[in-house]
Amino acid sequence: MEEQDKKENGEYSGEIKGGMRPSMKLVVMGIINCKPKSMEVVLSCAPQEEEEEADVGLQLKVSFTEKTVQRNARVAGKWGRPETTLSYFPFAAGESFKMEIVCEHQQFRILIDGQPLCGFTHRALPLASLTALHVSGDLQLTKVA
Repeated sequence: MEEQDKKENGEYSGEIKGGMRPSMKLVVMGIINCKPKSMEVVLSCAPQEEEEEADVGLQLKVSFTEKTVQRNARVAGKWGRPETTLSYFPFAAGESFKMEIVCEHQQFRILIDGQPLCGFTHRALPLASLTALHVSGDLQLTKVA
């Protein structure tokens, strides 16, 4: 996936050429705003404009007010059961972060600044159908690769 222009408002939409596959890694780097409410990272089957009903392989919803990172997926138009268990909350207002989403055979593994945060078992298959990455929220993106 080639790096695209960074946008100041923390919005990014990009294509994952050929879709996701095991051993692939996506990197999202940014700086959290000073008074953040939320941010979201979504791996889906369609670009943002057509996303109303598209399958979502991974939705990471970060709530700074509740200090949660909710993971979910939408398959055949229906959202599944959200997962929220975390060992720690890795984000801090005004701080930079590096999120790595590692695609494994059974799950996505999410690392923040090199530390494992959580895993999310694949629900939307085939993985190759996940061709869009969208990042939004209260952050300034510095790199998406």
